[in-house]
Amino acid sequence: MTVAARLGWLLVCGACLAACSRPPADIVVFAVATASTVLDPRLAGDAASERVNALLYDRLVVLDVQGRPHAAMASWEQLAPTRYRVILDPSRAAFWDGRRQPRAEDVAATYRTLLDRSLGSPHAGALAVIEDIEVIDDITLDFTLSRADPGFPARLTIGIAPTEHLSGGGLARAPLGSGPFRFDSWRDDGGLVLQRRRDGQRFALVPVPDPTMRVLKLLRGEAQLLQNDLPTELYDFLEKEPDIDIVQRPGTTFAYVGFNLADPVTGQDAVRRAIAHAIDRGAIIRHLFGTRARSAESVLPPMHWAGADLESLPYDPDRARALLRSAGFGPDNPLTISYKTSTDPFRLRIAHVFQDQLADVGIRLQIASYDWGTFFGDIKAGRFQMYSLAWVGINSPDILRYAFHSTSLPPAGANRGRLVDPELDRLIEQGGLADADEAASLYRAAQARIHDSLVYVPLWYEHNVSASRGLVGYHPGHDGNYLALTQTERRHAEREISR
Repeated sequence: MTVAARLGWLLVCGACLAACSRPPADIVVFAVATASTVLDPRLAGDAASERVNALLYDRLVVLDVQGRPHAAMASWEQLAPTRYRVILDPSRAAFWDGRRQPRAEDVAATYRTLLDRSLGSPHAGALAVIEDIEVIDDITLDFTLSRADPGFPARLTIGIAPTEHLSGGGLARAPLGSGPFRFDSWRDDGGLVLQRRRDGQRFALVPVPDPTMRVLKLLRGEAQLLQNDLPTELYDFLEKEPDIDIVQRPGTTFAYVGFNLADPVTGQDAVRRAIAHAIDRGAIIRHLFGTRARSAESVLPPMHWAGADLESLPYDPDRARALLRSAGFGPDNPLTISYKTSTDPFRLRIAHVFQDQLADVGIRLQIASYDWGTFFGDIKAGRFQMYSLAWVGINSPDILRYAFHSTSLPPAGANRGRLVDPELDRLIEQGGLADADEAASLYRAAQARIHDSLVYVPLWYEHNVSASRGLVGYHPGHDGNYLALTQTERRHAEREISR
């Protein structure tokens, strides 16, 4: 059944339910693929939660599309190689409950508790350079570092919460910040409702894992906004709908195939290199993404200040077969590899394309799909040979330490492939000590070394695409953020669609 036929059938079947399933007129429904789960900015590590936290909490610093820091609720100055002063903006917003503006003590408490090992923050590693935090007055505080770190301001991107709400673990489910949105309530389906502070407009973020159902909700008026995570034929279908607005921009979401280097099979360079040559990224981008992705070689995109220009491994099935033979695999000794992925329909579709492409060179790919929690738990625990994931919203070269340094083996970081390379460690460490120009050179060398190791097969950067009905002002952020909700409005005299 074609996409158009399936949607038409669903629309007919759902017509009698549409009236009772429409949201209240004062709520804008944003149908999302994955629910936000942790609304404590110190603990959030998944993309869905990070995007919501950016609406709920103000931060000292924000990063632009090139990964460079800019003042948000505070400015900074470097007093010494290991000492930075942060000064809060006098016009900063108050906490939602109107009690007061965030103070220097709130900033200090947020970062001190984040660094407490008992909290288990995924951001602690990047901020471990902080040795002491001294509050000077209500708007001024000093960060003392254990070593010189010229890039330290770019690390000050954690949302700030009131001191008295930072203990007890309640912030994750009952957040309180000073961002442009206030938390309203959790929904029974795992979604949540936010209220925009400037005008009281409410937005419901509703989890709808199935992409066809998300589109159906948009067409029926049960949702007004979607973003990302749709196969290209659904975007093509929506583009033909006269009252659906599609906005697209190049993104930084980096998709990759990962390997377990501790595994006796995927730990072999020849096997990983054969897989890299067997995957036809260009064909996948053309047929599954259309114009909505571009090929990638590193987790940091080329326009980033530390981005690298790396040579792609070409699609070359003959070379892949030769590499497999050199590793001892062939018709008499076929190679079988387990590939783990989520149950997301689009990711499963990509997995089956990988399966067909690898079969062409003599690799049997056994696909194992799991719900997100089980899948991600297995990846973090190292229970895999081969998998695919994407890094979302990456703006800092700290990702190189977090994902590839030998001290970042789980649970201390996200070096899930178990890569141990002393020279790579040195490049990453020296990059963290150098000024911007030298750091960029070191980080590029590190990315070239990662690329050569093939702990990842880089795939593509996925574009950010939104589809909306009856709204104006929404455009997805370069890293997929939802910050445009601060400017999104309903169209006047929205007309109902009869289907």
